[in-house]
Amino acid sequence: MEVSMAHLPGWVIVMDYIMGLIMWTLIGRVAMNIFLPLHSDFFFMRVFVKYTDPVIKVFDPVTPRFLVEPLVPLYVAWFFYLFRFYFMPWALGYSVMGMLSFPLEGEITQLLMLIFSKSN
Repeated sequence: MEVSMAHLPGWVIVMDYIMGLIMWTLIGRVAMNIFLPLHSDFFFMRVFVKYTDPVIKVFDPVTPRFLVEPLVPLYVAWFFYLFRFYFMPWALGYSVMGMLSFPLEGEITQLLMLIFSKSN
């Protein structure tokens, strides 16, 4: 089953990719912070912190103070998820798009299906 994104306007795909990358980078920062300190010398951790800190600072006014510091990026990622799941379909006139209808995750899923279906 192949899902086509040809019916989506280009700005939607670009906007979803940008928001998806930000969301997954924030989630990656939380996951890496489980194993590494926030200011680690490990290259990937430095990159995650460098690129997500500005986003976290923008959401600082709406971030509850009772959240533990390592979970703040996950809280911010939740906003991006909500925007992508609820606002984007509404803006496009859909009542519901579905879980794998996000363009970024849909493309990744198609690629994984292609890779793993060839191995059988």
